[in-house]
Amino acid sequence: MERGSKKDMSKYVMVGIKKHIKEYVMITIGYVIVALAVKFFLEPNKIAGGGVMGIAIIINHLIPSISVGTLMLIMNIVLFIVGFAAIGGRFGAKTIYASLGLSGLISLLDKYISPEAALTHDLLLATLFGTFLSGIGMAIVFNENASTGGTDILAKIINKFVHLDIGKSLLIVDFVIALAAGFTFSPEIGMYGLLSVVLNGITIDNVIEGMNIAKAVVIMSSKNDLINKYIIEELDRSCTIFEGKGAYSGKKIDVLYTILGRKEFIKLKNYIKEIDKKAFISVSEAHEVLGEGFKDILED
Repeated sequence: MERGSKKDMSKYVMVGIKKHIKEYVMITIGYVIVALAVKFFLEPNKIAGGGVMGIAIIINHLIPSISVGTLMLIMNIVLFIVGFAAIGGRFGAKTIYASLGLSGLISLLDKYISPEAALTHDLLLATLFGTFLSGIGMAIVFNENASTGGTDILAKIINKFVHLDIGKSLLIVDFVIALAAGFTFSPEIGMYGLLSVVLNGITIDNVIEGMNIAKAVVIMSSKNDLINKYIIEELDRSCTIFEGKGAYSGKKIDVLYTILGRKEFIKLKNYIKEIDKKAFISVSEAHEVLGEGFKDILED
């Protein structure tokens, strides 16, 4: 192998390592946020808004000697075993890490912090803040193609044997857990649990969408060569050049099309202002971008 090829391979390996490190750092941040939401808002107020943590909160009320974190750890392990047997091992290392990391952290918090610790005992505030925080944490984890709870596995099992969509299956599982909380604690807490299920889904969807929004930019300028060079060399992005024709002038013109992150677009806009104040720029939001330089189309 030539020296250049070895150097390229080494660079490719380093990029891959950095990418995986970043993914696991983000997953860790995500499940830490979820753990804090559970410990200081949801668990002490008995708000079981679905998921393994909802089941754990209900069982912990019936068997107080076993902490919520320990119950989550046990259930996640059992669900992974059932999942391997029923649907195969299509979970991925990141999902196993996130699920066991979350339950392990909550178990650690339960050991050193009182189970009754809460930042508020107002059920509405606890539901809103707990669900909002856990939704943000889950969205961060989901955005890295991982998952935080074993009820996803139950949903996949239902999907396999009943042929119901995974999204609907998961919603059914979470609603059943919230209803169980209503029978276990009180109808009021059960209704807050149902509210938590709905708000959690909305929060996750909106946070993920916000994290992945990019700018789709169309540029027409007499300095397209300089702009193209700036996008490639300074922003480390690429662009597509279309040949256009002005409807009024009849003149041919090159049209640049590129997709950039927010910060990259600001840099590009400022650069274009400097070199061509008569440039025409059209900007729209791309809510999800897959491919080179952005999120991989296929992830493990």
